[in-house]
Amino acid sequence: MNDFAIVTDSSCDLPEETVRELGLTVLPLTFIIDGKEYKDYPDGRDMQPAEFYARMRKGALCKTSAVNVEVFKDSIEKLLIQGKDVLCISFSSGLSNTYNAAKIACGELAEKYAERKVFAVDSLSASLGQGLLVYLAAKKMQAGENITQVRGWLEENKLHLCHWFTVDDLDHLKRGGRISAAAALVGTMLNIKPVLHVDDAGHLIPVGKVRGRRASLDALVNHMEQTAIEPAGQTVFISHGDTSGDAGYVASEVKRRMGVKNVLINYVGPVIGTHSGPGTVALFFLGTKR
Repeated sequence: MNDFAIVTDSSCDLPEETVRELGLTVLPLTFIIDGKEYKDYPDGRDMQPAEFYARMRKGALCKTSAVNVEVFKDSIEKLLIQGKDVLCISFSSGLSNTYNAAKIACGELAEKYAERKVFAVDSLSASLGQGLLVYLAAKKMQAGENITQVRGWLEENKLHLCHWFTVDDLDHLKRGGRISAAAALVGTMLNIKPVLHVDDAGHLIPVGKVRGRRASLDALVNHMEQTAIEPAGQTVFISHGDTSGDAGYVASEVKRRMGVKNVLINYVGPVIGTHSGPGTVALFFLGTKR
């Protein structure tokens, strides 16, 4: 039996079956639609992703709320009482205060349970980028590595976790302040699609733009081809904002062009999807640099 547990938050966007398989504790973050709060559980019990995106397309007002330190403390303490050490891997500090809440909770509990190890790791990642980092950490745990070894691997390798994605509707990036209203208007008129990534500070950064949806999807694969480390041997994650066909196209291309065999595809969950919108497609892998 492992002597430590891995805790993460629902912005990791891992499917419920993967959460169960890896024995993870996933704390649900909160999203709000038209003034009503919902929890973002991996199994979608409060609201399924397809319904969330359908409501977004109809113009529902969506936002997310701050993370509660006490929720982290309560869940982590239950594991400590069971005699487990705890490794908490959180949503990027460059995009959310989730890591700060986790760090405060872990710090307080480390003082209370001095005989236990309680670590908080800033993933500097989002969506299935965070999910892939958690997945790889859990695989190392299952292989017998201890909490100190896994934490060390995360800190050494998290900046090799590459995020490349594109969005279909520029309006959501405009609302989030990522692009100007004028750029969104012109881009929409000219069918311009941005290509973005998450940088070393965990921030969302636009890095290019192409004309047309297919070109934007190909751009994701091109970036992977340029930087991926031994891609044929990797497990690659792809997330999407209710556009499974486009995610499937990206999966087929990484398999065809780089010999990738293992691909996991899942929705961008409501917490991330509130800011990226319907039609988002994101590709995650290990590379020489972000």
